[in-house]
Amino acid sequence: MKQKLLLLFLLPYIHCGFGQTFSRVKGRILDYRTRVPLKDIHIRIEGTAHRQRSGTDGTFVFGGISPGHFSLRISADGYLTRTFPVIVTEKEDVDIGDVFLEEDISGEMSETLAIITDNELADDESGADVASGILQATRDVYLQRAAFDFSQAFFKVRGYDSREGIVMLNGVPMNRMFNGRPQWNNWGGLNDVTRSQELFFGLSPSPYHFGGVLGSTNIIMRASEYRPGLRISSSASNRFYNGRLMATYSSGMQENGLAYTLSASRRWAGEAYIDGTLYDAWSFFGAVEYRFNERNSLQFLGIYAPNRRGSSAAITGEVFDMAGRKYNPYWGMQDGDIRNSRERKIEEPVALLSYFHESDNFRLSVGASWQSGTYGRGRLGYYNAPNPDPVYYRYLPGFYINSPSGANFENAALAREGFYENPQIDWGTLYRINTNPSEEGKSAYILYDDNSDETVLTFHASARIRLGESVIVDAGGTYKTSTSENYASISDLLGGDFHEDKDPFTDTENDVNGEILKYKGDTFNYDYSIYAKQAQGFVQLQAERKKWNAFFAANLGYTGYQREGHFLNERFAANSSGKSDALKFSDYGVKAGGQYHITGRHTLSIRGGYISRAPLLQNSFVNPRENNESVKNITSETVISGDISYLLRLPGLTAKLSGYYTGFEDVTDVNFFYVDAGVGSDFVQETVSGIQKRHIGGEFGISYQVSPEVKLTAVGAYGKFTYADNADIAINFDTAGREEDLINPDGFLDLGEASIKDYKLATGPQQAYSFGIEYRDPDYWWVGMTANYLAENYVDIAKITRTDSFFVNPETGAHFPGATDEAASALLKQEKLDDFYLLNLTGGKSWLIDGTYIGLFVSVNNVFDTVYRTGGYEQSRNGNFGQLSSDMARGVPSFGPKYWYGFGRTYFINLAVSF
Repeated sequence: MKQKLLLLFLLPYIHCGFGQTFSRVKGRILDYRTRVPLKDIHIRIEGTAHRQRSGTDGTFVFGGISPGHFSLRISADGYLTRTFPVIVTEKEDVDIGDVFLEEDISGEMSETLAIITDNELADDESGADVASGILQATRDVYLQRAAFDFSQAFFKVRGYDSREGIVMLNGVPMNRMFNGRPQWNNWGGLNDVTRSQELFFGLSPSPYHFGGVLGSTNIIMRASEYRPGLRISSSASNRFYNGRLMATYSSGMQENGLAYTLSASRRWAGEAYIDGTLYDAWSFFGAVEYRFNERNSLQFLGIYAPNRRGSSAAITGEVFDMAGRKYNPYWGMQDGDIRNSRERKIEEPVALLSYFHESDNFRLSVGASWQSGTYGRGRLGYYNAPNPDPVYYRYLPGFYINSPSGANFENAALAREGFYENPQIDWGTLYRINTNPSEEGKSAYILYDDNSDETVLTFHASARIRLGESVIVDAGGTYKTSTSENYASISDLLGGDFHEDKDPFTDTENDVNGEILKYKGDTFNYDYSIYAKQAQGFVQLQAERKKWNAFFAANLGYTGYQREGHFLNERFAANSSGKSDALKFSDYGVKAGGQYHITGRHTLSIRGGYISRAPLLQNSFVNPRENNESVKNITSETVISGDISYLLRLPGLTAKLSGYYTGFEDVTDVNFFYVDAGVGSDFVQETVSGIQKRHIGGEFGISYQVSPEVKLTAVGAYGKFTYADNADIAINFDTAGREEDLINPDGFLDLGEASIKDYKLATGPQQAYSFGIEYRDPDYWWVGMTANYLAENYVDIAKITRTDSFFVNPETGAHFPGATDEAASALLKQEKLDDFYLLNLTGGKSWLIDGTYIGLFVSVNNVFDTVYRTGGYEQSRNGNFGQLSSDMARGVPSFGPKYWYGFGRTYFINLAVSF
């Protein structure tokens, strides 16, 4: 073994001889620990157009190399990259023999990202979604920094939502039809079996799918591809969970043609970094693959990853000043234990059957997936009773400071004292109120779940045909159906005997044909189904020559949505029960691009695309919980995108500079909130249509290998993400306050245009810069540091305050006297969050002892415990000039913006043993 290691370290000094005629360099790539040949390893002779992947037996052969000095670079996901100089002279062909790749334990960094995307901060409700989950597979220094460092500040690459990236398991798309996003929880905790990924960034061509503007990632989950043996790991952290245990066993391909893999993990936290946030997750994975022959194989896999976690909330600046960034109003103590009122429970198992065919000039992948389960979100309901939220605006000091009759600082001090004495939900009081004899068993407070029980069937096929040496044709198609049952169910009556299923504001029945008294486990409030289906097909042509390559791809798609109500709601008797009209959308997309190798060291690439796509299901119906009404004149969205990049490769130095433009048009958004507007006060559904967004920016990434041990990196991103034009707003009142003469025949109040042009999009920091240094010792230990600066982050605006209704006094119907353009502009100026620095440290060590591989990984984020806000949003409650100016007058607004705060100093430690 020592001789082989010595050979590996001497490779930089090997001089390979060649004759005047073109010669060959060949070798074989093997796993350092198992000695198993590695296929699909990237090998490149830098400074030339020569690049290829190792074959199934780990071998590679380069031919047609002229004499000269070159660098041979060998890289693969999960392994340390090897780069060494090769001198080609006028001599014979050279076989460099076996090259051993060592496992890269810094791959444990992916756990940091996995637990971010696994948290509720990736939910559609929070607005703090991260789009970096698909970037785990890349070796691009900028994208790595975005995934593993910038993501803790909820930085989004190019400002894109995660719906813009397609995530696939063995080629089968897994994005949800409801919000377009991948549901990371469905395979969370299975890091051992999700490490092997293919990333196709941006508009790059993919052999499996047309992709989105962020790109696509294919997670390869094949039993025959996993490294054989047993791996056990244990982790400790103070981020989203406190502990994790994971074990994975892979048989490798056996002589009888069978390979199987089993993996399981457990993650837990009684209370994670944010107060009151529990974490309780199990994950199980099993796959068995049968290889009929060298070209054909069949695999079945199953994933079961039930998880339960406590949610946290965005808070106002007033609450932060009193309670700090860890504060969470959603929980309280009950019988000595933490009880979170907003638990999320996800239990959606996945089964996937795949067929693979691989030959020299043809590759076929066919898959069918089934997924069925429930996603429940807990909530504390109150009915004709005081709001139990400890940060309800009437319980806070600001309510008394902002009193219309004048500031009452004495009562404000009492409110502050009361908050400090009881800052959390008082479960005991809720039980006492519910057991009051005068109510005769009726619960004023209940705990209930908003449930979505969904079954998804997906069929996918993709093929690659190689026509000669330089032309490749890819084609594929996907058909997906989704049936979801959406309903609220009572999980706890909190000491009472029953709940009366009426709307507390209008005293109307939610289910005219059902029983009005509801008990634990009963469905209440709303009950409806959504039927969705989608069909897509694409074809792609790629051509490659020595100096250039190019591609063209086209996509066709069909999407359909329909709602069916199961409750006859008294408030919407005409259209709450039965099936809605079907919504149908036919769409297409085209993209093209190419690369030109100016020399072997300088490459220029350009890509562009036009995509028409159906609106998201979550933005297609106005109020699906109560009626069948769809968004008026809803239409498909369009996306126009392009980018240009310059890549420089020198011995030891790699640099990439990119610029991009993306425009989103005809986007629709639906929101729910309570508003005091110039046209009335009520709970409303707001539909915003005709939204246009513009994303313009540039990125750079530089990596410099100072020595075999030391590497320096620098990356940067500059973006300008704005609303490109105004949008149209209509609202629908739930109960009262309608101005009937302003309501159109469809029952909506049309507020006209919202003046949002040039406001910034709330996409996280729009600028990010980082410098990193890494030291890797020949004795298999390493340390790294990144210094990160993030800037230009903005609060999301309340669009209803940018309409003409904002200026109208609801009591008189006339404009507020002081509502001048200057005064309104000052009130409606978009808040920019503070810029901030973050310092992160990583390190690790590995040992190989008698064939047993031991790896230790440690990371510390935000070393200096910086306090920073990752995002926020304006509350829509103050929907008119008078309300907002009064609330803002004394500097402690009751309905000021709410913010999310980043974590302070956190750590992650992982110890893995592979046998």
